[in-house]
Amino acid sequence: MPENIAYKDAAKIGKNFSCGSFCVIEKDVTIGDDCAIGHNVVIREGTQIGNGVRIDDNTVIGKEPLRSKRSIFKDKNKKGKKYSPAKIGSDCLIGAHVVIYTGCELANGVLVADSAAVREDVKVGELTIIGRSCTVENFTTIGKKCKLETNSYITAYSNIEDYCFIAPGVITTNDNYLGRTEERFKHFKGVIMRRGARIGGGAVILPGLEIGEDAVVAAGAVVTTNVPARKIYLGMPAKEFRDVPKDQLLDEQGWEE
Repeated sequence: MPENIAYKDAAKIGKNFSCGSFCVIEKDVTIGDDCAIGHNVVIREGTQIGNGVRIDDNTVIGKEPLRSKRSIFKDKNKKGKKYSPAKIGSDCLIGAHVVIYTGCELANGVLVADSAAVREDVKVGELTIIGRSCTVENFTTIGKKCKLETNSYITAYSNIEDYCFIAPGVITTNDNYLGRTEERFKHFKGVIMRRGARIGGGAVILPGLEIGEDAVVAAGAVVTTNVPARKIYLGMPAKEFRDVPKDQLLDEQGWEE
């Protein structure tokens, strides 16, 4: 048997469960059938995990958020907000050194690669990929079959619809006031990506902007205005280049559902 599994007997664990050494599985955790847990994994109280889930070494599921006294979210927590437990759907793959916060929900078949972080109040749709060292901040919704690649940063209050693609090193933002003046609290807004939108490597998207359905932002672009549906934008600041070719549109691929 593995060494030092804390609270194992207090959790509800399904058939064919395997677990490495020095794990902590807190009370009221539910783990489905055919799950495999690596070494030094921590699964916090109440977490719900489906069937066929793999969680690799040194990962934490259900972490409580920290709140600085200067945090913009402090007013939301004055009454001691109680987050719902983290929910991990069936057939998810969670890499090593991942942190998934309480109040986060992953649908079936999601992959979260090594060293990624997914914050509280985040929902991720089925079969989406969250790449290595990617960060998804709180109050964000991500649709199904999206791909967020290595080192991409998804700011708080963002909405990413189905089938979107975000290349490595993309940065999204939500604060036009760069942390100064009380006015900023009225305008906090993340990025909206409509169905099938794509962003190339190293692009920067300014706060509150919308990338239209099937639109493309070229690598290295700095986006300062909304990008219309099915248009390609490039440059610094990004300007319209041309239409997205018809054969590149999502509806032409035959696999979107």
